[in-house]
Amino acid sequence: MNKDLSQWPTAKPWLFLILTVVVSLTAAFGMSNLYFRGDYQIFFDESNPQLQAFKELEATFNKTDTLSIVVAPNDGNVFTEPTLTLIKQLTEEGWQFPYASRVDSITNYQHTSAEDDDLLVEDLAADHLRLDDARLGYIRQFALNEPRLLGSAISSDGSVTVITITFQLPEGDQSVQVNEISTFANQLLTDISKTYPDVKFHLAGVIALNHAFAQAAMKDGNTLVPGMFLVILVFLGLMLRAWRYVGATLVVLVLTIVSTMGLLGWVGHYLNNGTVNVPTLIMTLAVADCVHVISSFMQALREGKAKSEAIHYALKVNVMALFITSATTAIGFLMMNASNSPVLRDLGNLSAVGVMIAFLLSVTLLPALLQLIPVKVKIRQRSEGRLMPWIADSVIRNHKAILPISALIVIASSLLMVQNEVNDNSVDYFGPENTFRQAADFMESTISGTTAISLAVNTGEPQGVTDPAFLATISRFTEWLRTQPEVDHVASISDTFKRLNKNMHGDDEAYYQLPADPELAAQYLLLYEMSLPYGLDLNNEVNIDKSAVKLQLIVDNLGSVELIDLEARMDNWFAVNAPQYEMTSSGPNLMFAHIGEANMASMLKTVPIALVLISALLVFALRSWRLGVISLIPNLVPGIIGFGAWALISGEINLGLSIVITLTLGIVVDDTVHFLSKYRYARLQGRNVEEGIRYAFNTVGRALWITTVVLVAGFGVLATSVFRINADMGQLSALVIFIALVVDFVLLPAVLLVADRKPYVEKDKKLITQTA
Repeated sequence: MNKDLSQWPTAKPWLFLILTVVVSLTAAFGMSNLYFRGDYQIFFDESNPQLQAFKELEATFNKTDTLSIVVAPNDGNVFTEPTLTLIKQLTEEGWQFPYASRVDSITNYQHTSAEDDDLLVEDLAADHLRLDDARLGYIRQFALNEPRLLGSAISSDGSVTVITITFQLPEGDQSVQVNEISTFANQLLTDISKTYPDVKFHLAGVIALNHAFAQAAMKDGNTLVPGMFLVILVFLGLMLRAWRYVGATLVVLVLTIVSTMGLLGWVGHYLNNGTVNVPTLIMTLAVADCVHVISSFMQALREGKAKSEAIHYALKVNVMALFITSATTAIGFLMMNASNSPVLRDLGNLSAVGVMIAFLLSVTLLPALLQLIPVKVKIRQRSEGRLMPWIADSVIRNHKAILPISALIVIASSLLMVQNEVNDNSVDYFGPENTFRQAADFMESTISGTTAISLAVNTGEPQGVTDPAFLATISRFTEWLRTQPEVDHVASISDTFKRLNKNMHGDDEAYYQLPADPELAAQYLLLYEMSLPYGLDLNNEVNIDKSAVKLQLIVDNLGSVELIDLEARMDNWFAVNAPQYEMTSSGPNLMFAHIGEANMASMLKTVPIALVLISALLVFALRSWRLGVISLIPNLVPGIIGFGAWALISGEINLGLSIVITLTLGIVVDDTVHFLSKYRYARLQGRNVEEGIRYAFNTVGRALWITTVVLVAGFGVLATSVFRINADMGQLSALVIFIALVVDFVLLPAVLLVADRKPYVEKDKKLITQTA
């Protein structure tokens, strides 16, 4: 295969160039079908139990797609005539938002009071009431003591208030609608700020979260890919010292990227927060392929070979190693199909396709370009410099010390690695410079967290919500929730019944308790519902047949561990105190908490599978069971040390880091395959272990150094992402890849010196011409 393949590109370079460009551009036309989707629901399968529970809850009650406008006057007092006038204005403007179905604020809160034998229901800051000092004082006293408002619509000190707008959005892709709402909101606040310069505004809620996801992905796409191109240009220019080779590499990179992304468009899929970074990943990996071919080509030229002969040599010594490294990298990416998140599966599948396209172009298009590029052939010998021989000699001389030191490092890293904790916090996905993150941090420090959890409690019987026993259970549960340290606010129907009972008894505080008669409770509820204005009904907390209620919790911006712990405590409370009722909890943050843990567990299950497949490929490529087993050491150790170091750097593994094991497993094999293939080539020629190690360093050491620098730089660019999932993934991947080079340069030779002393038998020497 090597012999035939090495002849084709040089025999008819123009044919190869035209064919590859035509095929690549045909694939690239699919990019016209691409569109971006950035809402949080794309992170979950339709079969995801948390997503199913969330959708069932939204189908039973109102939608929970909300946008929160946080209003913070500089004077620290919401209860002034100008600020309440502003809140009333924003409340009215809220109804003008596209797709708005409900607006809640302290000014339009449905205040109930007794008027003789009647129940009066009106806005807390009704238009017919003047906002004089007396009314302002009453509104302040009521709002700061009303459990339905405190910690949700108003802060405990009255310095910050929140206006919440609820939307009815279509199912599926909501990107257009989210962008439309966000644009409307930003324009509104820009206009309002001109009239109220002494008031600060923030945007939070699910709509703001979805917009933040989309904006982060778009910013990454606009900055990371150009940044990666710049990094590649600089590093290749410095290391290859020939811009014509850099140009040839860039042609391969561009066609690899457009072909890969075009295929995504042809299959009718969309871009998301994961796939938007695929160009950066495959660009980095494609450079590694090109560097190996170009380095061998340049080496052959320096040894006096003609251009065509040098290309044949470069392909002969690299094609099998490139295929194995590409295949193992693709396997690593394909293992991401075990992920519970479609976004990460898309990232893995598309990257695997891109890696194999990069391999094909690097052994077809690149040789054709090298054949067409004018090259001055200089017959002279040039060594690889002093660094590689020095490293080889140092390792050979000190290998007995290297092995125990390495063992201690691996053991220590293993102990540290298990200290990492799977902990996701969707707010922390964004950096401090992100406006959504700023809004979330501001809200948490002033009024409440931004993490909302919906709790649906089903009685199983129509009209069951007015049963005094059920209401008593809901009341006890509500009070228990308010004692939990993480909980900032609980919106519960039990508070409404208590207030109505007090109202219907002449506003006597002694009657601020649940009605004892189910018929009376039903009458209160009916009277209250009939008095509510359009858009502010109880459909968001009581279902149609009155068999279930929804409680809304607002908790601190917790990590996944704390959220799941809170969920477990809530489930346990119902199991112990009210097993006759069915309680279901759901919410975007809770969904992310579950998927993070499930994803890590599924990724760990795929590691043995990936190891078996990759090891089998290595045994096939190296044609040696012994070297195949030895290769497991440099393939596993970088991940162990990397995750051990991460325990010291952060200690938290989020959704992105849960895939680093499988993502990097295939990539780190690159160095191992190239080093061992050259080492085995020398051993088959009859050289001993020491000579084989020196040969590997001298022939492939510099190429491994260059590819590692480019890989680390590429993932380093990804580490600058504004989206923490991508940034952490890039940072840890870069660390693991760098450690992999150190392991291959230091630990692997030391192991070979101990474990591969046995001479290679004569019958293997016929493979010299078939292996690199």
